[in-house]
This record gives sequence, C-alpha cells and structure tokens, in this order.
Amino acid sequence: MKVLHFYQASFPNDMGGIEQCIHQIAKGSSQLGIKTDVLSLSSDPATTAIEIDGYLVHQAKLNFQLASTRFSTSVFSLFSQLVKQADIVHYHFPWPLMDVVHFVTQVKKPTVVTYHSDIIRQQYLLKLYRPLQRRFLASVDHIVATSPNYLTTSEVLQPLSNKVSVIPIGLDKATYPPPMAHKLQYWREKIGAKFFLFVGVLRYYKGLHILLEAAQGLNYPIVIVGSGPIEQELKKQATGLGLNHVYFQGNLPDEDKIALLSLCYGVLFPSHLRSEAFGISLLEGAMYGKPMISCEIGTGTSFINIANVTGLVIPPSNPIALKQAICYLWENPEIAAKMGKQAEVHYWQNFTADKMVQSYVDLYDNLANKP
Repeated sequence: MKVLHFYQASFPNDMGGIEQCIHQIAKGSSQLGIKTDVLSLSSDPATTAIEIDGYLVHQAKLNFQLASTRFSTSVFSLFSQLVKQADIVHYHFPWPLMDVVHFVTQVKKPTVVTYHSDIIRQQYLLKLYRPLQRRFLASVDHIVATSPNYLTTSEVLQPLSNKVSVIPIGLDKATYPPPMAHKLQYWREKIGAKFFLFVGVLRYYKGLHILLEAAQGLNYPIVIVGSGPIEQELKKQATGLGLNHVYFQGNLPDEDKIALLSLCYGVLFPSHLRSEAFGISLLEGAMYGKPMISCEIGTGTSFINIANVTGLVIPPSNPIALKQAICYLWENPEIAAKMGKQAEVHYWQNFTADKMVQSYVDLYDNLANKP
C-alpha cells in the first residue's frame, strides 16, 4: 500500500505539532511496510525527494503566504503526479489551498483527513472559505479527530460525526535520547534544581502573556523555551513587570530540551484559545512524568491533562487561577509527584506513537478494502 500525506509544511523544514504528527505517522507506517510520501511547500524546495526515516518528502515551491496559509502554483502538478501512485490520500486540515487542490485535480482515491483544528482567528476569511470547507469535508471518505474532547466541542465536526473517529496523536519516547550528564549539570547550575517549564512556539494563543501576569509576586523560576511572532512583545512585558525569575531561552537543541524536560518540576501550558487543539509539548510533559497545568478550552489539552489526576486544569485567561495553581503544585511536592506518575501512566496507555500508527494503518486497510 502507498499513502500520500498532504499538508502545507513538514519535516525537515518545519517542526511544529502537525509536522511532528505527520512525521510520526509516516515513519511508523513505513516501518510496517506502507510506502509513504509526504508533499508540502518550501520557499527553497529540494529538486529531488528527501528521504527521512524510511519515507519520502516532496517539496513544491512556496510562492507566498497569507493569513497563515501557504500558496503554491506548482503544487497542483506535483500533487497530480504523486496521487496517481497512491492508494490512499491523507490530508491534514486546516489548509484551504489543499481543498482547492483536491477538487481541481479530481481525486478518485480513498481519502482521510486528520482534523487538527478549527479555524479560529481568521473569522472574516472563514466566512468566504466556509462553503469550500464544508464541501471538502463532505467529500472525503473519513475524518479523524485527535481527541474526543475536540470532536464533542467542534461545530464543524459535529454534523459529520457519522464518519469521524478519534485517533490521539502519539509520541515515540524511544526517539528521545537519555539526557546528557553535562547538559543536566549545565541547567541545574543556570536555573536551579526546581523550576516550571513551558515549551512551544510563542504565538498569540499560547497564553504566555497571562502566565507573565500570573508570575508577578512569585519567585518560582519559570523557563520558556521557544521563539515566535510575539517573542519580543513578551520579553518587553516581562521586563516591565520586573520578572527576573522568568528565563526566555529561545529555540534550543533537542539535547537541551530533553534535559529541561527531565529536570523540571512541572509543565505549564496556559493556552487560552481553541487554536491550541492538542498540545504536543504538553504530551511531552506527560511522557516525562511531570505534573501539568493547562486551561479548559474544550480541546485535546484536557484529554492529555486530566484535572486533579495528571495535573491541574484551570479556566482560560485567568492569571489569578494560574498563579494559585502554580503555588499549589510548588507547595505540595507529594501531590505534584503523584500527578506526574499518573501523567506518565496516561501517556503509556493512550499516547504512544505505536498505538497511533497502528490505528491509522487499520484505517488505511479499511478504506482500501471498502467496496
């Protein structure tokens, strides 16, 4: 069987949550004998396919980007070539150009969509796009939601629930090497033995401005790993609030991130809008056995972090509640440790890459053999 994944970005150029999900599925299913191609866009596309962990990445030329949507003229012909060789087409939503490509090229192969997120921010453009979105989702054979929470709360998915199943995103802990001793020592000396950690792209929906408000009056070290569009804005806010205990580290190599995940006392994930559909770095916290603090936004974050079991779940956009949650975990180490252990058990039971990949392979088989 041959599967073609289609999304606007992918490894090795982009390393976000959706890209990580595609990589895990492509890598894992390739190991199970499924030939896998990934088609995405790049401003500097490779002239030949790039092999990554047993699958091939094809890149079309990125012409321009508007409202978080990448556009390409050459992707139509490249998609047409690749889809002829595919048995299954696996789309990753949302990406409006993908819908257009699907209809223009008149795809006749079985199709599945992983529905990663509703469109939240571009409400005006969404009104223009909505008819195409509805037609596209109605036309595909199957839709996958990444959590039962998102399926329940998505106004887009609810009318289509008869062809939606849930396959949670999974991670392969074996691909995370053990922390290096000199890195552990470096971070212990730099930050201290007890600190909270945030990892992610610094975007508007991550709730970091709320975290900085909550950090006022506390002296608990908070490490922020990642960069992004609002990085300078957040640093300016932290300076204005006099938050000397908040450490912005920018993007770090994997060995540093692994050391910080291993060392940290707990993981903070204050995303306050539904644009945060799942939370890969939150899942990494669970995988490393850390208690978590997240917000109830009706998405997969509360599927990963179960309130009062694996961590604390608070109302969104509430710095007072966030401060209280941080203090509670800090001042109750036995409870925090118990939540961390339960978080790791939750990961192994529900969120391994093997479990996710096998679910997709079973789905591919069902679609391929459907009368």
